[in-house]
Amino acid sequence: MAHVNDKIIKSILKINPNAKFSLADGDINTLVWEEGFSPIAISQIEEQYTAAEFDIAMEDLRAKRNNLLAETDHLALSDNTLSSDMTTYRQSLRDITNGLTTKAEVDAVTWPTKPGA
Repeated sequence: MAHVNDKIIKSILKINPNAKFSLADGDINTLVWEEGFSPIAISQIEEQYTAAEFDIAMEDLRAKRNNLLAETDHLALSDNTLSSDMTTYRQSLRDITNGLTTKAEVDAVTWPTKPGA
């Protein structure tokens, strides 16, 4: 349910970054706009779904990537010399978001294999 709420919220904020509203249980029909904020048509919000889904997918991808990098950070300390395989692995992780423009591309990412110790 969180991603449904996230998609709706991100879609609204793409239209009006300052919008103030409440939403219950991922149901767009429960939107309540705070006083002083003009309602945004549901159709306009739904038009932003693809972009919002991409943003959410990228956030998830970056979080996983950052965790994988953190797992090997201790190997990259100044008193360690990284193997070329580990250097390549870490660079591949850092580059994993390059060129992605759709949720389908994010979903199809092939993760590099962590080299052995």
